[in-house]
Amino acid sequence: MFFHPPREAGTKPKRRCQENALGLLARRDHSQYELSQKLLSKGFSSRDVEQAILYCQQYGYVDDLRYTFSVIRQHISKGHGERRIRQSLQQNRVRDDVISTAFTQIDVDWFELAKQTAEKKFHSLVDIDRKEQAKRIRFLQYRGFSFEQIQYALSDQGQNESA
Repeated sequence: MFFHPPREAGTKPKRRCQENALGLLARRDHSQYELSQKLLSKGFSSRDVEQAILYCQQYGYVDDLRYTFSVIRQHISKGHGERRIRQSLQQNRVRDDVISTAFTQIDVDWFELAKQTAEKKFHSLVDIDRKEQAKRIRFLQYRGFSFEQIQYALSDQGQNESA
């Protein structure tokens, strides 16, 4: 049987919550919401979680804008479009104004990214039937590209091969 010494009123759990928050942030950036959910799931009180997040904000350890840039870079490297990236950020409860700010500051040609993604997945567009065309459109839609970007990616790729 283990004996645990009595804790000082309110100091140990708060400190452990901050330490856990810093440990999570040391591995990778988290949104405020994501960090709070992870800390709550570890059994910390909502009051301790709020204080830990305020502490991390005060020292610049958690920053939703920095997190947003990181997520955008990761998704772009995977060949995802703006819609899919926005959805991912909204699932982690990043505010819309933060998302919009990040997208205006990042320099990406979504049409070229759609084209590169299509070329990587579908090496050739020569003589494809409607069923195959629909399959490719669905793939790029799932990746988060708009219909205009998909049209550009699929039609431009075919023109380059015939030239």
